[in-house]
Formats: sequence, structure tokens, C-alpha cells
Amino acid sequence: MLALTAIIAGFILDLIFGDPHWLPHPICMIGNLIGYLDKKLRGMCGKNEIAQLYAGGLMVLIVISLSFLVPWSILTIAGAFSPWARFAIETIFCYQIFATKCLKDESMNVYYPLKEHDIEEARVKLSWIVGRDTQELDEEEITKGAVETVAENTADGIIAPMLYMFIGGAPLAFLYKGINTMDSMVGYKNDKYLYFGRCAAKLDDLANLIPARITGLVMIAASFLCGFNGSGAWKIFWRDRYNHLSPNSAMTESVTAGALNIQLGGDHFYFGKLVHKDTIGDDIRPVEPEDIIRVNKILYMTSTLCLVIFTGIRYVIL
Repeated sequence: MLALTAIIAGFILDLIFGDPHWLPHPICMIGNLIGYLDKKLRGMCGKNEIAQLYAGGLMVLIVISLSFLVPWSILTIAGAFSPWARFAIETIFCYQIFATKCLKDESMNVYYPLKEHDIEEARVKLSWIVGRDTQELDEEEITKGAVETVAENTADGIIAPMLYMFIGGAPLAFLYKGINTMDSMVGYKNDKYLYFGRCAAKLDDLANLIPARITGLVMIAASFLCGFNGSGAWKIFWRDRYNHLSPNSAMTESVTAGALNIQLGGDHFYFGKLVHKDTIGDDIRPVEPEDIIRVNKILYMTSTLCLVIFTGIRYVIL
């Protein structure tokens, strides 16, 4: 029961405080590890594609092992002294894993310059949270980028780690975050990471397979509760949920597009190369900056609903 309480407490702390920049963050440590292994292992392979595949697989094994074992060891040692010490530390871990407020704040950092018609500043702020090139984007494309980021990260940034947290506590959630962070850093289909990052990208697709679909369904309910077009959310989800290069990303983007009566997706430039993507949703009305606020309402409602649902299931099982 203490582990369940730690998850709920961590979720509430995240909603209140977000991620203070002065607080050392475990995900940054995982990112530093990935960056180090990327430089060392990929550098040893040269242009040998097979070697890059094996090196990428070795990186995955190292990262997921340490991402799980380090917090597991800390919690096990703390629990040997006192269950309350373990509870306190796991609460902090869960708090650091959740990113609901951070995701909202980062998207609002794009919204504010858009409202002031400061396109250059909005492009810069968007570049902090997306992988696409932002230098030439207009107001509508900038807004789409922010909306898509919130929609996609509702699944892989919040609900997926929450689900793994309820299954295996903070250690399993950290293992997932290790996978997801690897994908965000090396899971690109470009000349640099096509082979080295393939194992990380495929594992991330697998790890998000069930969470993305759960999130999409709960987001439909959240759309109804937020007063948006819930029927449209279901319609577009069912029709466009695979309109993406990723097997998971369109699950939540399709719900968002249907709920807000807008069209997302389409072609974008990544690292100077045009990547063709299907559109998601119907072009019923133009995308506007206020859609960033609307998708954040869906984000908060979805996160809360999932917490309640997972808590209920965990309580019954316990």
C-alpha cells in the first residue's frame, strides 16, 4: 500500500512543482550515460553497419540494466532500514518520473510568444521540444508542432511510465524512461543513427505498444469530459490511428485532431531532409494558438483519469 501511495503522492507533487531546474534529475543522468555510450561505442564502429547494430544493442543492454538496477538497489537498501525511508525515496523517484506539468509548461512557452506574434521566439521555444526543423515554420505549423508534442508525449512521457510504475514501481518506470530517452536521442532514421539507434527505436515501439492504445482510449473519454468533440475523437482515432511513421504516435494525435476538429501531421523537414507523413484528422478549421491550451486540458484530464483507473485496478489486485 505504501508503494501505491508513493505513486499518487509523486503525481500530486509533479502537478504542484513540476521539474525545478536546480534539482538533479535522474533522467538527465540517463541522458548523459546514453550520450557517453553513443560517443564511445558508435565511434569504435566506424562505418561498419553490422558493428553499429551490435554496438547499439550493447548500449541498450547497458542503459536498461542500469536504469532499473540503480533505483532498485537504492530502494532495497532503504527498505532494509525502514519501510518509511523506502516510501519517501520512492515518492521522490515517482515525482521525478512524472512530467505532466513540465509538458504543459514547455508547450505554453511556445504559446506565449505566438500570442505576442513573436514568430522567431516561438520557433526557438518549439525547437526545444520537437525533432523537426523549425526555422521556416509559420504560426500554424508552430502551433501544430506544440499540439502534436503534447498529444504524443501524453502517452510516452506520462501514461506509459505511469503504467509501468503501477506494475513494477519506480525501478520499472525508470527502465522504461531509459528506453524512451534512448529513442529520443539516437532513434533516428538518418545516416548517423540508422543502424546504431535501430535497437533502441524498435524497443521503444514495443514498450509503448500497449500504453499508447490505452492512452488513446482514455483520451477519448477525456475529450468528452473536457467538452470537446468526443465523437469526432473516436471517429478520427478509429480512422487515422496508424497515419504515422511510428506505430504508436498517431494513437493520441488522432484523438486530439478529432477532439479539436483540426488536422495534424503532414510533411516536415528533419535535419534538412523532407520527410513525408500522412495527415491526421480533417481540416475543419484552421489550427490556432488556443489549441495548445485545449490539448493541455485533455492532457491533464487524461493523466488524472489514468491515475484513478490504475489505482483502482492496483487496489483491487492488492
